[in-house]
Amino acid sequence: MKLNQISDNEGALHSRKRVGRGIGSGKGKTSGRGVKGQKSRSGVAINGFEGGQMPIYRRLPKRGFTNIFAKKFNIVSIARIEQAIEAGKLDKKNPVTAETLLEAGVIRRVRDGVRLLADGDAKTKLTFEIAGASKSAIEKIEKAGGKVILPVREEKPDA
Repeated sequence: MKLNQISDNEGALHSRKRVGRGIGSGKGKTSGRGVKGQKSRSGVAINGFEGGQMPIYRRLPKRGFTNIFAKKFNIVSIARIEQAIEAGKLDKKNPVTAETLLEAGVIRRVRDGVRLLADGDAKTKLTFEIAGASKSAIEKIEKAGGKVILPVREEKPDA
């Protein structure tokens, strides 16, 4: 196959309707826009306008907000880590960090750190140096003989 032989499937591409090209075309004179008024002219965008009725985006209440300071963690399950170990992508001897998970292809990019969840069973003795873990995940790792090292949180003094 050559690049000049590639074409769309039959009927995939519609030819453009040429408007304003005579009465015989079926879209002559006003080009299907009716007569006069704002919508017959070019450059009109009345999105969200409901004819004077209160628009839906103003009728409905606003709820919630987006916390711009929220941390975005990579969420990894114990089952996914065990799967990577069985495939030989993770080394049992070295501690599991965000960088080692990235090299193993478990995560796509390092965000604000890795958070471990307890989905699956821990069979291997591993050391984790990660940003966060659920209580049940820590229990499962420690039960298998491993340990989880989390960063020390700084307590803010009450003002």
